[in-house]
Amino acid sequence: MINSATRNFASRSPLTTIGCLAILMTSFAGCTPPGSFKVTSIPNDRSLEETLIQRAGGFVSDRIAVIDISGVLMNGRINGLLSEGEHPVSLTVEQLDKAACDKRVKAIVLRINSPGGSVTASDMLHHEIAKFREHTGKPVVAYFQDVAASGAYFLACASDEIIAQRTSVTGSIGVIMLMVNMQGTLDYIGVRTDAITSGAYKDAGSPFRTMKADERKLFQQMVDNFYNQFVDVVDAGRPSLTREQVLTIADGRVYTASQALDNGLVDQIGTFDDAVQAACMRAGVEKANVVRYHRPLAWVPNAYAGNPAGAPAASTINLLNIDVSSMWTRHPRFMYIWCMR
Repeated sequence: MINSATRNFASRSPLTTIGCLAILMTSFAGCTPPGSFKVTSIPNDRSLEETLIQRAGGFVSDRIAVIDISGVLMNGRINGLLSEGEHPVSLTVEQLDKAACDKRVKAIVLRINSPGGSVTASDMLHHEIAKFREHTGKPVVAYFQDVAASGAYFLACASDEIIAQRTSVTGSIGVIMLMVNMQGTLDYIGVRTDAITSGAYKDAGSPFRTMKADERKLFQQMVDNFYNQFVDVVDAGRPSLTREQVLTIADGRVYTASQALDNGLVDQIGTFDDAVQAACMRAGVEKANVVRYHRPLAWVPNAYAGNPAGAPAASTINLLNIDVSSMWTRHPRFMYIWCMR
């Protein structure tokens, strides 16, 4: 049953409701840092908008679209504080589609800042980028910022050219299967677990007991299979390297930008502007405006604005802030990711 207070509040006009909200926010102003509140309506249409972030000068209609790929790459929605978050794969595909449909967009710069992610998310992004290049004929240049490791490097191999900032860390070609063993803790607190299974391997990888030798062998075979797929992708995406050369450097280690250049993992060391210029050259245009796609109400002040609106705050692993909770599940997960054990 709806009480009278709720009925009275619901019957008020939208203007009155907004006024009440403003008063509530004002009442908490003493507990917040100096600043201001903006009360605005949220548009029903959440389609991507385009913002010019770098002007070429003169009358230029050609565009280079910047697509940010950042954070942990997961095949699922990553929730953020006060936001519904984004699905990394879905968001990237949406941006690729927008760039594909715009005849003014002549090329794409993938601005990558990610330690990688799940095997499936990395593979899907690689497929979508390769499909974009094949269907549109528009070149794709990958530009590495802080980190472009493991699954992030995997998807970059679908691009025409890779440029790394001189401070970038990349590589980490390999697979890790993240698991946890809680048996010692459960024994300490006196908890016992049991499972009735239909087969010997139905509970393989359970966090409630130590892994058996034959189970480890099965999982190792799966990891090796995903590793070979990674090597195949690098071999196909880096024609200057033979498969034997890829295997030599694909031991899971990370490389600095200069080491990556020496090993043939990137094409050059440069800046964001160099990546834009490379995209223009490959597209056959002298100069172009640079645009970025974002959700409505997202603030895009300049070319250095990155990360999709609603990207979550996260715990820190290695050199990059990433959402540890997105990797922590109750079942084993295969990852193309650079992280600590």
